[in-house]
Amino acid sequence: MLRQRCDECRTQASVLLLALTSRIALYVSPPVLAEYEEVLRRPRLKLQPQQIATAMAAIRKVAHLVKPNHTVSVSPHESDNRFLECAEAAEADWLVTGNTRHFPESHVQTKTVTGRRFLDILADSGNPQ
Repeated sequence: MLRQRCDECRTQASVLLLALTSRIALYVSPPVLAEYEEVLRRPRLKLQPQQIATAMAAIRKVAHLVKPNHTVSVSPHESDNRFLECAEAAEADWLVTGNTRHFPESHVQTKTVTGRRFLDILADSGNPQ
């Protein structure tokens, strides 16, 4: 289990690095940014306030901010609907998440995938954009 968690962290970090280096486009909305910050503040991550601030500043610097114009109620996990709203407003091809069970396989034009699957798709296509 520990090995799986470490692999999952590396996968998420790899996807984030692609966004931070502008190899993929990252879209966020105000509720998505708030969720990212809440996750980074979780005690189990053991991040210091300055680390959280630095990570959030880096995300804000490269991310495209969208403002969804309607509410989605597709996921049984209410906060996950904010990600679907963001994806819809961005007309995103992919919603990358470590937790696919609360998301539909697709929503409008967006397909939901794990970070590992997304990296595999990019590798297969040979073009991350």
